[in-house]
Amino acid sequence: MARPEKEAAVADIARRFRESDAALLTEYRGLSVAEMAEVRGALRAVDADYRVLKNTLARIAVREVGLDELVEQLQGPTAIAFVRGDAVEAARALDQAAGRFPFLAVKGGVLRGGRVIDAEQARRLARLEPREVLLARIAMMLNQPAQRTANVLASLLRDLGSMLAQVLEAKRDEQAAPQTTANEQSDAAQAASGTEQASQEEE
Repeated sequence: MARPEKEAAVADIARRFRESDAALLTEYRGLSVAEMAEVRGALRAVDADYRVLKNTLARIAVREVGLDELVEQLQGPTAIAFVRGDAVEAARALDQAAGRFPFLAVKGGVLRGGRVIDAEQARRLARLEPREVLLARIAMMLNQPAQRTANVLASLLRDLGSMLAQVLEAKRDEQAAPQTTANEQSDAAQAASGTEQASQEEE
């Protein structure tokens, strides 16, 4: 390959890494043309582009985009799934293909944000629940605290209402107290006056 062609190929690989949501590296040694076509079709269905690359060019490209950790995974016949959608779906498609075609091996890859994963992490990624299920669980988790918060607020409001009722009752008692005291003082004065009058009559 002439130098300009190599530079163009490296630039294309680097661009794919930059623009992809994830990239999963595989070794395809032993796969037939028909089997490779089936793997490509499965990945295309989940919005991933499966490319056979030369390791020498791919190593240059990953270094250019700051993914030096991927260099050690670029050994043997390498094909990379450049994912433009859900990395979990692409990992699951590769895992299922590897189950049908034992020669296919997932070596690892890189996720959005530059996080490099190894083969075991790629397998775990493939076994995650579908995105819709995870989103539903997150929504449920978010809803539960909200429900608990609503219950707490309702309880506080009930307590506040009870406190206000007690305060109003106390205020009414305070207002009634001076009137009661005045009545008692009047009664006492009348009683004292009556006693004094009786004493004068006896004299």
